[in-house]
Amino acid sequence: MKKYLYLLIIPFSLSNCYNYKVASETDESKNNPKEIESKAKVKPNQQAAKMAVAANQATLDVSTSRLKTAKAEKPVKPRPTSITEKLEAGKYFKIDVADRSYKIQVDKWESDTLVAHVIHKPKKILKFHKNQINQSTIAERHFSQPVADILTVAAYTGIGVGIWALVR
Repeated sequence: MKKYLYLLIIPFSLSNCYNYKVASETDESKNNPKEIESKAKVKPNQQAAKMAVAANQATLDVSTSRLKTAKAEKPVKPRPTSITEKLEAGKYFKIDVADRSYKIQVDKWESDTLVAHVIHKPKKILKFHKNQINQSTIAERHFSQPVADILTVAAYTGIGVGIWALVR
């Protein structure tokens, strides 16, 4: 029983709540305002019905409606075009250089050279020229809520089993 418990605990202790995601074309299209507008377009008969409802609501203050629409619109980040815009200082990335993968924290750009260090090892400084980095495989680190939820449930289950074993 003890052996199986250790085999169950080890994988959870080696996992974390962060994963690396490559920004693909489908992810970038979600932030494209032109596509959002084209999806938001309504059929002509629905548009006429909405206009009639809007005409009946003449008591609505124009300045209030403008304020609400201004708040509802979120500013869209421009799509990064160059590698220097993708790799921002202070963020964590997973990059491929010369068929080798690195998990790094970007420190700064010195001209065409990326100065970074390995995550949690600030003394191990890495320098790469921008032409050495494979731009199609740059992955940014994101927090994964589903993984965090699974780890939390597993931890609570383990604590419950431990208490049950002690009481028994």
